[in-house]
Amino acid sequence: MREILMILLGAVLINNFVLIKFMGICPFLGVSKKLDSAVGMSVAVIFVMTIATAVTYPIYTYLLYPNFAYLQTLVFILVIAALVQLVEIVLKKYIPALHATLGVYLPLITTNCAVLGVTILNIDEGYTYFQSIINSIGAGVGFLVAMVLFNGVRQRIEGNDIPKTFQGLPSTLIAASIVSLAFMGFSGVVEGLFG
Repeated sequence: MREILMILLGAVLINNFVLIKFMGICPFLGVSKKLDSAVGMSVAVIFVMTIATAVTYPIYTYLLYPNFAYLQTLVFILVIAALVQLVEIVLKKYIPALHATLGVYLPLITTNCAVLGVTILNIDEGYTYFQSIINSIGAGVGFLVAMVLFNGVRQRIEGNDIPKTFQGLPSTLIAASIVSLAFMGFSGVVEGLFG
């Protein structure tokens, strides 16, 4: 149980895919302007990461490894693309407002390197199937936490009277750096809890 909790907290706080590994920056910067779209995108990413890991891990273990391991990236991208299409169809049918809000960023989950990264890193780290699922959920929750915190910091910075040269992308990158620095402090805390 302790190992599972460490994997989960590690994925959320220490090894955050957006703020520490710098994967998934495109939706992080693009969808974080409004809280509801940031949360909606994050929930979609959590779902896709978890299901992608649940599907790709057995495919790699029983079909690709060891003779066809070189096909790993191609097969994983195909699985992720199919899952994203499923999510898009469901959102379009049942939650059209969120589908419209996410716009072009929803299909971009297919090429979101955080989703592909978590599926590949689960295998590279030698996680078991259950540990891989926990790590994927933690990575998705870490994406959600980063998006929500970044949304708050971004709104606070952009809501102020800032010089024209810092408006737009510069203020967005400043907000991202503030949130990223905050996450770097968690590494000692979590390691202290379980060390």
